[in-house]
Amino acid sequence: MALGPLWLMAGGARAPILVPEISQHQVEVRQGFTGADLLLYGAILDPAGTRAAQDYDIVVVLKGPVQSIVLREKSKVAGIWVNAASTQFRSAPSFFALASSRPVRDIVDEKTAAIYELGLDKLQLSPIGVIDPALQHRFSAGLVDLMARQGLYREDGHGVAISGQVLYSARIALPSQVRTGTYTAETFAIRQGRVITSAVTRVDVTKQGFERFVAEQAAGNGLLYGLFAVFVSVGMGWLAGRLFALV
Repeated sequence: MALGPLWLMAGGARAPILVPEISQHQVEVRQGFTGADLLLYGAILDPAGTRAAQDYDIVVVLKGPVQSIVLREKSKVAGIWVNAASTQFRSAPSFFALASSRPVRDIVDEKTAAIYELGLDKLQLSPIGVIDPALQHRFSAGLVDLMARQGLYREDGHGVAISGQVLYSARIALPSQVRTGTYTAETFAIRQGRVITSAVTRVDVTKQGFERFVAEQAAGNGLLYGLFAVFVSVGMGWLAGRLFALV
């Protein structure tokens, strides 16, 4: 028998229902794209469809498509920076943003946060190969710091507003350099340190216009795309030379 989000909890009460929504289910990346501001909102209801009778914390996680990333550590040798140790992460999210009604450390314990990846320090990045735990921790922390400085990883412990224990809302900004693909927005309702229920919505980030044409040609016609790129580069070089000759 399949277990759904309305399964009976230990105390005999039934779990609340989350009704999530997102302001945009599709984000179009065009020339001059400067990012997008997403509003994630919804309602917390009891199984009868009325206002939830108990107090809940809400955590919203927006996660982008996973990607394989090779991270290299640089070391200074004889005054020159060279590549030293390196590791590869098999499934690092290209974007990760968490917003919560209170800091996660005040809502759940370390074990629960790790199970549901509630926090930048709880991301399961899946390093490839055998790696020393201390070295793995250093590389994982380095990757998170690098992505955070690029605006691709973030965490806001006061980013969710709850109104009357019924409605919740959170704003998450997508920067201009986000990767295209399907993003998942998962909302967790948490009470007394336990994740009671969760719900998922999705948003597609797609390229449109000339950017989409270029991406499709690069993926489907690599040879023609390469020849076109060379032709454009040569043409621009020739045009620049002619312009400078006239000055």
